[in-house]
Formats: sequence, C-alpha cells, structure tokens
Amino acid sequence: MTTDWAEIACDVPAEMVDTLADFLVELTGNGVGIDNMHLDTFSLDSLEDSSIKTVKGYLPLDDSLEDMRIKVEQFLATRGPEFEGYVYKPPVVTVIKNEDWANNWKVHFKPVRIGRRLVIKPTWEEYQEVAGDLVIQIDPGMAFGTGAHPTTKMCLESMERIALDHCGGVLPSPVLDVGTGSGVLSIAAALLGADAITAVDIDPEAVRVTQENLELNGVADRVAASTTDLGKLPGSYPVVVANILAEELVRLSDQLISRVAPDGWLILSGILTEKEEFVLAGFPSLTLVENPREAEWSCLTLRKPQ
Repeated sequence: MTTDWAEIACDVPAEMVDTLADFLVELTGNGVGIDNMHLDTFSLDSLEDSSIKTVKGYLPLDDSLEDMRIKVEQFLATRGPEFEGYVYKPPVVTVIKNEDWANNWKVHFKPVRIGRRLVIKPTWEEYQEVAGDLVIQIDPGMAFGTGAHPTTKMCLESMERIALDHCGGVLPSPVLDVGTGSGVLSIAAALLGADAITAVDIDPEAVRVTQENLELNGVADRVAASTTDLGKLPGSYPVVVANILAEELVRLSDQLISRVAPDGWLILSGILTEKEEFVLAGFPSLTLVENPREAEWSCLTLRKPQ
C-alpha cells in the first residue's frame, strides 16, 4: 500500500540547519531536504547562499500528523532563539502524493465524544445524536485541527466545565479564541451559549478553514474570524482560550492577561507537561483553577481577580 506524506517546511538561520535536521530525522525516521540557495535575479552570477534556509521533513499522513507538527513547532520556539537572526515562523505543511488524502484522513478521523455534551463529527461520518448532544461538524482541511488532539480536547472540556459548573450552563460572552486553527473552539463556544466570539490566527489558511467550518455549523453570525493581531483587539473578555505554543503563551502573557475581564477565565493549552511551571510563571497575577493533563500535554485554567 502506498503511503501518502506531508512535507513540513521550516525557515531557520543557516546556523540552525544541522540542529533542526537532526531533530527532524529523529522525530520522523525519514531524511530531510534543505533549500539553501537564493537567486534574486535571472543571472547565475548573483547566485549566493542565503542566510535563511528552508529545512523540510516528511511526515506520514495518519493520526500522528497533528502531534508531530506541534512537536516541530515546540522545537522551533524552544531552540530557535539560541541562533542569531532567528524569527519564529510556523512551519508550513503541504500534502504530497495527495491523490488519496481525503480517504487517508477519513480512516483516522471518527466521531468522538468530548466531556459531557460535546461531540466532534467529521462531515463525512454518520452519527446518531442523543438528547443534550452539542455536535460540532468539522472538515479540518489544511488547518489540521480535528479537536481530538489532547491540546484541543482539554480546552473543550475546560470550556464546558466553566459553562456547566460555574455559569449556569451558558458560556459567558464575549469569548476570545487565540490560535483558532480550524475553528473547533469557537464553534464549541457558540454551541455552549456564547453569542459573540472573536477568533484570531496568524495563518490566513486557518482563518479560511475556520470560516468554512463556522458556516457548516450555522454559527458564522456569532464568530468574527480574522488574522487581527492580539494587541490590536479592543475590550476584554470573560473567557479567553489560547491553544498555542508554550513559548508564545509566555511571550504574549501581558496581552492575554489584559484581554481577560475581571473575574474572567483564561484557558491555556499547547503546553508540554515539562513546561507547566514555565508557563505559570508568566501569569503570576492569575489564580490557577485546574490543571488537567493528557499524555504529554497540559492545560491550565486560570482566573483573574475581580
């Protein structure tokens, strides 16, 4: 059987190439490619080494893809600052040999119940609802956000607990979703009763996929999805959820804290368990409410004083 693959391309300083290549080989068990020449005219006389190289690794198109992509992001954010000229850019994932991409994805993506009421259902699967179910239909597209990965799953469970156990069954509005991916958390917020959600992501493709999934679930009128910079958002939110890298959470801590309304909730995910203390130290003014863990991932739910 032919295996389909995804190429993950990372732009890094030349001095980081060997370090990243070793990591990708160890992670994937496959070789890597390096694009290291830059031509800015049509004259070969101008051919020269570029200070930024593109290192490409190759990942199988199966249910390990999302976890491996996150690990690459974590590695870049953790090790990148060690190298002069490094600027964090999310790796670009591209499907290759994609004739059977849809079928490969369908094999690994089935309906899954999360928490007490939430159910994530791929668009191509049948699901028999039971009373009280809040069903999220999702087509992850190229944003690779199914909701079943522990980093997203724990966010969903925390949002549900806030709504059901602390807020009379309705998630307070407005909600801010930072790093929306394929829009799963924003859709869940709407199904949990929030009537105004702001979803932001630095990746325009993620925003496009989010918009499609919002329309698919009939909640596009309640969610504003964009690439707006976090620092440019106005106002505050009783619920903020950020499922991004641990290093980015800490870098953005002041902005995230300022977006949380007094007595509001901040859910942080995308955190390896070994980095819990590192992230917590970046949010000293907030109180830790809960700290669920799954596999090697952690989620922190914090609350702002009144």
